[in-house]
Amino acid sequence: MLKFKVTTKWIKGAIATTIILQSSYALGWGQIGHRVTGELAESYLSENARAQVRALYPNESLAEISTYADEERSNPAEFWQKTANPWHYVTIPEGLEYQAHHAPEEGDAYTALMEFRKTLTSETATKEEKRLALHFIVHIIGDLHQPLHCGNGTDRGGNTVKVEFFWQDSNLHRVWDSGLIDRKKLSYTEWTKWLQQKMSPALVTQWRNADPKVWMRESVILRNGLYPDQEKLSWKYEYKHIPTVKKRLQMAGVRIATFLNEIYK
Repeated sequence: MLKFKVTTKWIKGAIATTIILQSSYALGWGQIGHRVTGELAESYLSENARAQVRALYPNESLAEISTYADEERSNPAEFWQKTANPWHYVTIPEGLEYQAHHAPEEGDAYTALMEFRKTLTSETATKEEKRLALHFIVHIIGDLHQPLHCGNGTDRGGNTVKVEFFWQDSNLHRVWDSGLIDRKKLSYTEWTKWLQQKMSPALVTQWRNADPKVWMRESVILRNGLYPDQEKLSWKYEYKHIPTVKKRLQMAGVRIATFLNEIYK
């Protein structure tokens, strides 16, 4: 279980400093990818969910708050440096199902998501606690749709797999967080527009699922296929895997909305 207590006193200190920093472990989809999932989600919120979200963040969109959990990782507060650090990923060894009791003491993406869901439905949680919960929920759901955030426990989600991506030193995790997305030189709004045009009502209905274990299982199924058989990656790797990137971004956007619609139904 997640072992933390979010208090108003802590929140005031924790959000005092925000500096964008590229973490040595992972930044989910990266800035653009997370914003795409948040922007897509806006289109599929129920009327009530949209009203509740606006009550918490009247001047910020889901796209904007989707990156806060990464931006705050440079905050020197112990909460961000230690407690919240494992909430961006889960570990699922090959051939096994996810088990919450295998999570670190601080919890992981799944346990944190479940706790933050409780916060949003709580009658006693403060507005600041709910704001924190909402931006983490949007972020974590995006993370769980990046297959290497459901790591196998042997290589830190591909961070130790060194590769050369279009003639630049990198690692497999970074390629999936941002490399493949940034290569397209599109803004998050361009990504969102083009992806959404290809999302038929039937596909959206098919993807509506609020169970994180289903999303994680999908990521695990995809995971092994991401590992290359050579160190130098360029056009062929991009051609093979960019459809998966697009689909997982689309699915994450639908699932963020579905999760929030379930909370606020």
